[in-house]
Amino acid sequence: MAAGVSGYAEILKAPHAARLLTGTLVGRLPNATAHVAIVLFIRAEGGSYALAGALTAVYGLATAVGQPLLGRLVDLRGQPRVQLPSAVVSALGMLLLAVVGLGSLPVAYAAVTVAGVFTPPLEGGLRALWPGVLGHREERVHRAYAMDAIAQEIMFTVGPLLVTLLVWLFSPAAALLVINALGLVGTVSVIVSGPSRNWRSAPREAHWLGALRSPGLLALLGSFFFVGLALGSITVAALAYADDHGGDTVYGWLMAALGLGALVGGVAYGARQWAGAPERRLRVIVALLALGYLPLMLTPGVLPMTALSAVAGVFLAPAIACAFIVVDRHAPQGTVTEAFSWLVTTFGVGAAAGTAAAGPAVELGGTVAGFAVAGAGGIAALLVLLATGRVLAVPGRSAHIASGDEIGRSRTAEPGFSAGHQA
Repeated sequence: MAAGVSGYAEILKAPHAARLLTGTLVGRLPNATAHVAIVLFIRAEGGSYALAGALTAVYGLATAVGQPLLGRLVDLRGQPRVQLPSAVVSALGMLLLAVVGLGSLPVAYAAVTVAGVFTPPLEGGLRALWPGVLGHREERVHRAYAMDAIAQEIMFTVGPLLVTLLVWLFSPAAALLVINALGLVGTVSVIVSGPSRNWRSAPREAHWLGALRSPGLLALLGSFFFVGLALGSITVAALAYADDHGGDTVYGWLMAALGLGALVGGVAYGARQWAGAPERRLRVIVALLALGYLPLMLTPGVLPMTALSAVAGVFLAPAIACAFIVVDRHAPQGTVTEAFSWLVTTFGVGAAAGTAAAGPAVELGGTVAGFAVAGAGGIAALLVLLATGRVLAVPGRSAHIASGDEIGRSRTAEPGFSAGHQA
């Protein structure tokens, strides 16, 4: 484990690495906290929970639509020319919501739609940059993927806490504005860096399906829809469990335990080098992930339930990190940012579907039924990978992080960065 931690430190010491990771995380704060910030703002304006939920859902759907489209534009036009304008327009959308409030519902819906559609695809963009930043060394890039997944867990924990702090210090409107201003600063920090300015996607074949013409990528997306569904259903089922066992404090413990489990799992996964095909490894990890969700249906007392939540989270970050590698191997040439953005979108849509499915399940069958949705989602994710094993066994293109020929062909004027390489 000590060697793994030193490996993470080695990555962060690489030129631009810490800045790119930090800038991406800060740039993604508006998206990571929107579900909290919008709800708190609408409630403060006197709106109902139903209205707050509807606006949040519209924002989530708009983000799901925008991410792969903007990702494709990044592959075609480069990062700064897409990331900066989209970040500005997204922030203006949230500014409009903060100014108009509930004075005009059509404008409020339009504002969150614009903010969601134009959310910059920073997540996919960072993964496209890692190989050039890390010298095209495969083991370092894979470890960076794991570190990326760990950082996401931290962001999705710290982000909502930051929003609630800003609400407490100022107001929900101020929180909305500050978070989006920070997001804009983070985006600018990324796009003015050398790696982002110099990065160019590899030449791509013109095809209206883009990254989706890869059967292997489609198989992976199908699986991770159900991984997202499982995770989304847990958030609702855990709330139902908390209502019967002590309220919001218990809910906070369960969610924190789930995040802690993912953090520990991600650190452990990235701490070692893995042999063999990542597609085969992903099947094992998703099987363990599904197995970790099933005991939640036991719904024991608070302490053992908290422990079970931590166990349920252990294989989430490793599954995401391994999925990044599989995306890299199956994305058609020249579609890397779009492919990663599709993974983000599919996972998010699955989480929304899980939230929607768990609600009726809890009402009909109680808390156990809510957690059963999570177990079913994990099993379905595994079944998709098993059913598509033959497709996934043949990458659309071979992984070429350390390809000397391509590195030689794609160097830019700035030493150490590849203009054509993808992650």
